[in-house]
Amino acid sequence: MALIDLARRELQVKIVYYGPARSGKTTNVVYLYKTMNKQVTGKMVTIDTKGDRTLFFDFLPVNVGKIKGLGIRIQLYTVPGQVMYAATRRLVLRGVDGVVFVADSLRVQRQRNIESLKDLTENLNSYAIDIRTIPLVFQYNKRDLAKAGVPILSVDEMEEDLNSTLKVPAFEASAVLGKGVFETLREITKRTIRVVANKLVK
Repeated sequence: MALIDLARRELQVKIVYYGPARSGKTTNVVYLYKTMNKQVTGKMVTIDTKGDRTLFFDFLPVNVGKIKGLGIRIQLYTVPGQVMYAATRRLVLRGVDGVVFVADSLRVQRQRNIESLKDLTENLNSYAIDIRTIPLVFQYNKRDLAKAGVPILSVDEMEEDLNSTLKVPAFEASAVLGKGVFETLREITKRTIRVVANKLVK
């Protein structure tokens, strides 16, 4: 649930980038951090774990207005995707308001995408959050690899595997090239702020 910082007159909204190891979660967040205006971003914090990283930074979007007189500060987190970091993933999800699920388009990662989505569902359930009601957006990353002749899943296959029942927005992306990165962020931010605002008004 979004936190209110009365000293700053801000509403802190937490968005977590989730997905299997090496799917591009960190690449997304690093790209956003590097290309955003430094006047609106906080410092990036990195927690290194063996073979994977947890990242965090926050920013004040200039064009989303206010909710009940409060400015809105968006906090972006990544989770380590490797199986051994299950406890860390669950911990990072505490207080989450919205999720970007970064799926790996590589054909060899098909089962890992499915397992990671199941892991997300179970971890949200541990906080009494239903994946069908939390703001959620899919990003199908590494679409650029098709041009290099690397076998990748079709968008239809990924939709069938991951989004056939949830039916949430999904974006094709190449996080290393920055394609689809801001589009994904805009959509999850819009959906998350709408839900948070509705809860505050009630």
